[in-house]
This record gives sequence, C-alpha cells and structure tokens, in this order.
Amino acid sequence: MHMLYNSDSFAVVHILANAQEVASAAEGDAPRPVLPRHGFEIVDKRSGKEVYLDGSWAELFQQQIESWQRDTPTQEEVEDTLERYASLAQMPLVVH
Repeated sequence: MHMLYNSDSFAVVHILANAQEVASAAEGDAPRPVLPRHGFEIVDKRSGKEVYLDGSWAELFQQQIESWQRDTPTQEEVEDTLERYASLAQMPLVVH
C-alpha cells in the first residue's frame, strides 16, 4: 500500500497487487498463480465514505494520476477530481 494523497478532505491509497502470490483451490491441488490486480481506495473524510476502484476504474484513475504528474495540478483541481470519484462511494468508512 502506498499513500498517494492526504488532505483534510480526502485520502488516496494505491493498493498494489502481489504477483508472486499463489492460490490453491483445494488441499493437495497444485498451486496456481493469482491474477495480479491493483486498485485505489479513495476516502472522503467529510462524508465518512470510501470507494475502491479496480479494473477499468483503476485504469482510468491511473491515467488521471499520470496526467497530474505531467501537468502538476493545483490542490483544488485534485480535490475536484477526487470529489467526482467519491460521489461513487456507497460504503461507510469502518475502522478495522
């Protein structure tokens, strides 16, 4: 896990896949590779909700991050974008 962004309003964490993991369907089966997946967790601290982006959503968000790296946006621009993604949030934030 890598914290990518943290402000009073939002936190963004990149959760990296571990391509070296293996899984077994049942005891005695030969290990099989686990598909590497990664995702992003966006926490809206104001509403107390979080959204996890994976698959095509994660790919779109990764493209947004790459754009930010090229163009260096203002904090307001970053927060506006995060707010659009956070509008997808349905899960209340639960402390583990």
